[in-house]
Amino acid sequence: MAKLKVPVSPDDHVQGSDNAEVTLVEYGDYECHDCGLAYSIVKQVQKHFGTRLRFVFRNFPLTKVHPHAESAAETAEFAGAHKKFWEMHDLLFEKQDRLGDAFFSELAGKLELSPAELNQALESNKFAARVRAEFSDGVRSGVNRTPTFFLNGDRYDGPVEFTDLVSAIDKAVATARHP
Repeated sequence: MAKLKVPVSPDDHVQGSDNAEVTLVEYGDYECHDCGLAYSIVKQVQKHFGTRLRFVFRNFPLTKVHPHAESAAETAEFAGAHKKFWEMHDLLFEKQDRLGDAFFSELAGKLELSPAELNQALESNKFAARVRAEFSDGVRSGVNRTPTFFLNGDRYDGPVEFTDLVSAIDKAVATARHP
């Protein structure tokens, strides 16, 4: 079974407590249809487990098949630099069919961020190094498609459906309690 090679750190985008029983790490692509489907399932799973689950999102833009994936990831990182990563993350997945520069500027305005600063950041590739580093970390962990999930450091290759994820997380909780 593949293992997460780069542990969760303070540099990651995290929802939930460091003391949660289970950590779910997703390597995702904002333009990936399957990631869009997984987005709503992850939201349900987070609600189901509450404080028992910590969720981490890492960028894995598949630029050869998704022309807006890199700039969407950089847009999310721009928002993250302004403490609004999760708000941008959610908007990008909820309106996945509208990805593009004009839409990114629109979202920046909606989140009360400067569209001009965003455009400058995208043009200068200000956040490209971070996105590429997460991509490289994913490759080191055996990620070769999106979405790819890890539960407490072990790759999860099961179906990305609510009941399947809940079962896998329950098993990870049981394993964590009784190794």
